Amino acid sequence: MTNLNAPAVEMPSLQRRFEGRALRSLMLTSVVWLVALLASVPLLSVLYMLITRGGARLSLEVFTELPPTGFETGGGFGNAMAGTFVMVGIAAAIAVPVGILAAIFLAELGPHSKLANAARFAAKMLTGLPSILAGVFAYALVVVTTGTYSAPAGGVALAVLMLPIVVLTAEEAMKMVPKVMKDAAYGMGCTRSQVIWKIILPTGLPAILTGVMLAVARAAGETAPLLFTALFSNYWIYHDGELAVMNPTASLAVLIYNFSGMPFDNQLELAWAASLVLVLIVLMVNVISRIFGKPKY
Repeated sequence: MTNLNAPAVEMPSLQRRFEGRALRSLMLTSVVWLVALLASVPLLSVLYMLITRGGARLSLEVFTELPPTGFETGGGFGNAMAGTFVMVGIAAAIAVPVGILAAIFLAELGPHSKLANAARFAAKMLTGLPSILAGVFAYALVVVTTGTYSAPAGGVALAVLMLPIVVLTAEEAMKMVPKVMKDAAYGMGCTRSQVIWKIILPTGLPAILTGVMLAVARAAGETAPLLFTALFSNYWIYHDGELAVMNPTASLAVLIYNFSGMPFDNQLELAWAASLVLVLIVLMVNVISRIFGKPKY
């Protein structure tokens, strides 16, 4: 039965009061939003200029034609796109296998050895290496040895920049694999090599791919290393029925650098269009890395 003589219970007020911690929280949240909006202004302004000035010049012609000379009209940067893909591909072919093998040693084979500590320290140092120094290194190693600027020289320079990113992200990806999965494999009689190839690498593959994609995105936008190694060319990398990789090779980043300083409107328009294409390539690579970078365990 209900007790009619029980004292009435006062209901708490559910209205938000801007005092104390609630007021401080609101103020700090507003400051964070303001700072975030201010930080996005340069990015949005650059994207707006790229879309308005570069997008107006985009057409099928710019992807299939060669760069024009000073007083020519039309033209494109198809050879620069092909050269960029070739050099980034060479860099990935060097940096990805070496980086993943190094990460296997750092994460599983000798994580606490002196060699692992030295390699880990060197990789972290290389992440802050100025890109132009990577170009100087590749110039001395490849260009001076072969006697010519070439796509492999550019690929070696970009590989130096990609390698530390691949090593560090792959190592962290392998460390994230649950220990219980490895212990279960060892309990079933698997050897260490079987655990690495059948358990650790497949499980950590999404995060490893994320690091690879981020390294590719960085390499695609580098200019300084290619000035020392690949230089530039107004011709296709594939001509006369052969792949001329041991010749100076065009790239989008160097084309933008060259055309942005010319006094011709046609070249300036192509520089804006090439900048937009390069940004879209880097954006696409980053989106792909986010899609495939979600761990599956």
